[in-house]
Amino acid sequence: MLRLINVKKTFNPGTVNEKVAINGISLTVEDGEFATIIGSNGAGKSTLFNCIAGSFYADEGSVELDDRDITFVPDFQRATQIGRLFQDPMKGTAPNMTIEENLALAYLRASKKKSPFSRISVSERKLFRERLSLLGMGLEDRMKQPVGLLSGGQRQALTLLMAATLVPPKILLLDEHTAALDPATAEKVLNLTRQVVEENHLACLMITHNMHSALDLGNRTLMMDSGRIVLDIKGPERDGLTVDGLLEKFSVGAGKELDNDRILFSK
Repeated sequence: MLRLINVKKTFNPGTVNEKVAINGISLTVEDGEFATIIGSNGAGKSTLFNCIAGSFYADEGSVELDDRDITFVPDFQRATQIGRLFQDPMKGTAPNMTIEENLALAYLRASKKKSPFSRISVSERKLFRERLSLLGMGLEDRMKQPVGLLSGGQRQALTLLMAATLVPPKILLLDEHTAALDPATAEKVLNLTRQVVEENHLACLMITHNMHSALDLGNRTLMMDSGRIVLDIKGPERDGLTVDGLLEKFSVGAGKELDNDRILFSK
């Protein structure tokens, strides 16, 4: 379970460039809960992820994971329990290393049973092949090839495998992980995402600019504006909700209409 309590983050405080990125967010994400997050650029979505992942520390408030306070735990230590995918397919993998070497790094980093400097066994290589075959991309037959030769969709699928299935994390953070992909590949990666989250019963937060994805995926939808969560819906209130209904609820919660063209064009 992830819990944020009154988290605040301000960049360049006391200067003309001061920016309140997160303004007192409190949020609880239960095990197995899949929440989509939508909001305009600058709403604080990625900043929220950075606070959870430990890319920087919150100015105020606390971050807890499984009832353990991780507010000031370094990001490399949180990485054993928090999986993350970025919008850029180039992030999350080492392009000059092979597929097998990337999988080995992810497996050894997150595994509590092994040192990061351990050797990969024959049975573990077999595990890698089995997991790769589930992607349906033929990567199990290319394990000795550098990751830099893969397409963007293949790299995102591989990163998802590394972050969420070899050693399932406590929570998975998806930061617009399909935004840079073509529509057909994005749909395939989203379907894979749904499957991975359900099969591993992961807690998951997914940032998206697509209104339909925000309602179709997962079991909870959050909307952010000006560093605050202005809408949090799930259960019967979310079931059957239309995009226009979601926009109406946003305008009530934020006190203004959503004016982001990228999001509105996704209607």
